[in-house]
Amino acid sequence: MEQQSAEAKSARLLDLYARFISGQTLNKQDLASEYGVTTRSIQRDMESLRCFLMEKGLSQEIIYDRRHGGYRMVSSVPSGLTNSEILAVCKILLESRSMRRDEMLPILDKLVDCAVPPEQRQAVKLLIGNEKLHYIEPHHGKSILNGLWEIGQAVKEQRVMEIEYERMKAPKLVTRRVQPVGIMFSEYYFYLTAFLENKDNFENPDDLFPTIYRLDRIRSFKVLDEHFHVPYAGRFEEGEFRKRVQFMYGGKLERIKFRYTGPSLEAVLDRLPTAKVISEDADGWTISAEVFGKGIEMWLRSQGDYVRTSRGMT
Repeated sequence: MEQQSAEAKSARLLDLYARFISGQTLNKQDLASEYGVTTRSIQRDMESLRCFLMEKGLSQEIIYDRRHGGYRMVSSVPSGLTNSEILAVCKILLESRSMRRDEMLPILDKLVDCAVPPEQRQAVKLLIGNEKLHYIEPHHGKSILNGLWEIGQAVKEQRVMEIEYERMKAPKLVTRRVQPVGIMFSEYYFYLTAFLENKDNFENPDDLFPTIYRLDRIRSFKVLDEHFHVPYAGRFEEGEFRKRVQFMYGGKLERIKFRYTGPSLEAVLDRLPTAKVISEDADGWTISAEVFGKGIEMWLRSQGDYVRTSRGMT
């Protein structure tokens, strides 16, 4: 019959715990030979360690990994994405068509590598494989990731930027000094929202709202050592701005009221987060919403019968 002192067992448990912490996978037969005990003793050691972890409320557990033929310690608190979450994010990224192939596909591959175990990882690859193969990148062909972090830091640190921007109309190429306040994404493109400096020569020099610049049209930029200050009460909030801007069409903030008699009220309410149904009758709905610019009117016409009844300042 196997004889062992309490001190020997305690020392063995401490050694096993240290080895688990270091990331080792431990085989029961090998451990029995190493410590000079039976495999049943090693099994009891594993149960003792499991009880200890549970009693102490530690976010760890000991599992048997059949693939590697041994015990290992894992976190009992999920730290990564689930397979469903990874699949959902991959589908959203593919549908966005927001980057060149050489930027998009490596991101997808890294996301898929987060899926465990390997058998399910392969399943996720198969579910997105056809879309990856036929992925169509944006026609502008510009790198998006190059410089994105630097612009984000300029937003965070409130540092003035000088950008060289390619416009759709003449003059095609212009230089602007801007105060960057946010990075946004909508309908295939990333955008920089920024307050324009030196607006004296522009149509609305007193405009209180940011200008929207497509990132792929920024030919070059410099983040300057100059800082700007936005009072807390007047700070730009991307989430609130995003609720009110459609297709990244800039313009004044206005409240619109319209009649909608199309087939899908839900589609209108999802597109317009600030929308409220004022009244409803057999023919349709009267809706009000806060919006920037006139981009929403294009979309509403595409959804069905729509008649604007009023538009004014909020």
